[in-house]
Amino acid sequence: MNAMTHFEAVARLGGVGKAAEELKITPSAVSQQLRVLEHQLGVRLFRREKRHLSLTIDGERLYQTTTQAFESIREVRNAIVRQRESFQLSMRVSPSFGERWLAPRLEEFSADYPTWELRVDATPNFSDFETEVIDLDLRYGDGGWPGLHSSWFLNDFILPMCSPKYLAGLQAQSSDPREQLLRARLIDSSKAYFRWDYWLPRNGIQGARMTYPFRFDRSSMSVQLAKDGAGVVLESTTIAYDDLVQGLLVPVSPVFDVIEFPGYWLVCPSRHMNRRAVRLFSEWVTRVGKRDAERARTFLTEHGFRTTLERRPNFIARE
Repeated sequence: MNAMTHFEAVARLGGVGKAAEELKITPSAVSQQLRVLEHQLGVRLFRREKRHLSLTIDGERLYQTTTQAFESIREVRNAIVRQRESFQLSMRVSPSFGERWLAPRLEEFSADYPTWELRVDATPNFSDFETEVIDLDLRYGDGGWPGLHSSWFLNDFILPMCSPKYLAGLQAQSSDPREQLLRARLIDSSKAYFRWDYWLPRNGIQGARMTYPFRFDRSSMSVQLAKDGAGVVLESTTIAYDDLVQGLLVPVSPVFDVIEFPGYWLVCPSRHMNRRAVRLFSEWVTRVGKRDAERARTFLTEHGFRTTLERRPNFIARE
């Protein structure tokens, strides 16, 4: 390849001296590389007439090929450098999180960083950073991704909630929140970190029906069904905060502590953190995440709820 580089420069510039000047080496070093290449190929590449060089037929064939090859290499190299130095991010996110939390905040992000380009892939599949062109992944879990950098950026708050009308119907049947849940239609988010089979015994509720007429692998669908009045969902303020603030969903009762845990993480190979764009986005999403967690905590406190920091082992990663 070194000899090819010297050959291409001589053929393109029309002389050894000009090639040496471009390559920042001596003319004798260029001539030496040309002799090496001709010896390796077993053909003459140049006709030497006094101080003038002209390509032979074999030299012309080789020059056409090397010119195209080196131009392609230069274009790719320049594109890589531009991408590294520009503010472009390609990220993957959990679908419900992307729809309910990230998307509504991207306008705020664009106001802070108006020249950035973002590509967001909302999918339940975790990124394969070795085979896919993905800068980072925003995931729900406990931070356990071996071999990868993971930084927490948002706490989650879990509690049972339903529509105001559905809660009024439960309260008409009983004044005891535990009895209300025994009578309720439970909506299951099948990939949630905390599910009914864990939460109900934890809160002293025995004998509940553990069969669910509605089960979804998308938290956004579970929340929507609860908002429509079909039952009670055990979900997070991250997914349902706007509905809670607007009164479209209401917590079942402050009798039950709200579970708080560090649920959302930025995940990527450690080398990706060397990119300024990845570092700046990490700082932004952490700042916004902490702000929103404090908003949710304030909302819950004002409505008489207490939060308990907790982690549950042996979880199944959520979509």
